[in-house]
Amino acid sequence: MSRHHTLSRAVWPGLAIFGALTLSAQPVLAGDCPADKIKPNAQQMVDHKPVGVTDVTLGAIDLGKQPAHIEGRELRFRKLTIEPGGIVPWHSHDDRPALIFVQQGEIVEYASNCADPIVHKAGDLRPETFGTSHWWKNLGKETVILYVGDVRKDPHDHNM
Repeated sequence: MSRHHTLSRAVWPGLAIFGALTLSAQPVLAGDCPADKIKPNAQQMVDHKPVGVTDVTLGAIDLGKQPAHIEGRELRFRKLTIEPGGIVPWHSHDDRPALIFVQQGEIVEYASNCADPIVHKAGDLRPETFGTSHWWKNLGKETVILYVGDVRKDPHDHNM
């Protein structure tokens, strides 16, 4: 028997076990509230001011001028930089859906509908939709960089 076939026989059981575990595992999204911790009004609104946060709009599109004709809405793309100890203050996404991508670092979210803080790490994508109210804090020693795409109604709404 050739060496190639011997290696295949040695590797195959491990691959079969890995495949079985992968197919049987329940999908878990990084940075989600555990199902048993989801509760209405689990976190109350706090009145923190922004601390150590830089919010830069990288681009925006008036959606009323696009073929979709979504009048009074703007698609916006931003970069948030949160220094260690920095705070993104309490805000709601009831009228401003967003997607947050954690590019660098680790940040903690305190969501109104989750009894426990939610940790988001580099590579996580967090949808923020109707019913989401929260604030975020960088508890680590590394600067956090978030990229945010949101649909904003009020151009004077400067919530992060």
